[in-house]
Amino acid sequence: MVDFSLEVELAVGYAVFLTIVAVALEWMARHMHRRTVGISTVGFTYHPDRDLWSCPRDQHLFPVFSDPIRGKVIYRAPASACNACHSKAGCTESTTGREIERIENESIEAGMMRFHRGLSLMLLSLAALIVIVELLRTHASHPRLLLAAVLVILFVIGLRLSSGRSTAISGLGTSDHSGEG
Repeated sequence: MVDFSLEVELAVGYAVFLTIVAVALEWMARHMHRRTVGISTVGFTYHPDRDLWSCPRDQHLFPVFSDPIRGKVIYRAPASACNACHSKAGCTESTTGREIERIENESIEAGMMRFHRGLSLMLLSLAALIVIVELLRTHASHPRLLLAAVLVILFVIGLRLSSGRSTAISGLGTSDHSGEG
């Protein structure tokens, strides 16, 4: 039976703990991003082929403003359609029609995703640093193999996070501008 020193066990344990926190943070960020985007457009469907949104009552929201520098497009339903709609009270308070803002490329949600990704990568880097230090301190072969295996796993997870494969940021941030207008 191989006997690992307390330092090796603590280094591996702490690295595993930091990895779990990093992966959980990444998962929560993805979940919150999907939820935020979904809440503001519940029941609405975006039609990229026609560049318009349709509401649950089959009215269309057309682009009324575009800022190509910021990648921002505002879509609005005709005021007459919204004001005559039976579902208006649950959809918007606006007398000018329901609005949806679509942001490509940059958005608050995408910025938050990058922030959380950075935190996750920082935690993984810290875990890797702890394992590397212990790898340099330890001279027994079995503990070194364990530490090297943990380091490889950390590297693979970090590579996966940094490449963005584990998080699908759609580039589509939306927000509801349904206040008085």
